[in-house]
Amino acid sequence: MSGLLAVVCVRDGVLPAGGAEAVAECGGAVLLVGSGVSAAATVLAGVAHDISAWETDGFAPGAWAAALATHVQSAQVVVLPASPDGRDLAPRLASALGRPLLAGALRVRPDGAELARWGGLALEDVHVDGPFVATLQPGVRGAVTSSGPAPSLRLIEPDGGAAVADAVTVGVLPPDVATMDLAEAPRILGGGAGLDGHERFALLAEVATALDASMGATRVITDRGWVSHSRQIGTTGVVVAPRLYVAFGVSGAVQHTSGLGQPEIVISVNTDPSCPMM
Repeated sequence: MSGLLAVVCVRDGVLPAGGAEAVAECGGAVLLVGSGVSAAATVLAGVAHDISAWETDGFAPGAWAAALATHVQSAQVVVLPASPDGRDLAPRLASALGRPLLAGALRVRPDGAELARWGGLALEDVHVDGPFVATLQPGVRGAVTSSGPAPSLRLIEPDGGAAVADAVTVGVLPPDVATMDLAEAPRILGGGAGLDGHERFALLAEVATALDASMGATRVITDRGWVSHSRQIGTTGVVVAPRLYVAFGVSGAVQHTSGLGQPEIVISVNTDPSCPMM
């Protein structure tokens, strides 16, 4: 078998959060599937060196898994980003291939993966004796681009595979910034212990919504029960990758900043000019 292969779902030419990271984790080998794969391939210049792609409309993870199984079975390890579409496709693909699934990986190796468990409170190093499928958490490794021409795109036409029962998309709604997955949010307003009451976070959520941003918090806030764990940013919560991050009263503990990915802009509002977040 060959080495690692990334499988990345594409919608309208846009890569999901963690898509480029999954490609980088696999050394640049990727299979793109979805709509607008040619446009998505250009974004991977400097990250991918071997791109195959299947241009197909809609999103049908069951049918896609059945159709793609023969195209990816030669890869020892198949890696998908742990984006919403990636988490839908990965277990179906693992089932079609007859392989174990290692979900929520922070690092993937040819012989296993390092997995986040218990909401990120524990790390488990799993060894697999044979081929497997894994999902990689967005924002944990980054993807450093290099100069050079964009790699050529090799289109494939799967035969469709066996008929399978699948979900039917009845409509796609724009994301609600107040409830969307933090890992997918392009703009986040985060609050820490410097905001001294749960009512402050109710106000922060209102401000975030008004600015078309999502609200997040540090672990100390979720431990107090002021904000749900799904809004916790950091290696022990949700690993994010926003373009803009505005931190209010966040001291900047390493568990928090390590989960921020690489935002283009970080704004910190804090009365302590020497805190790590500043």
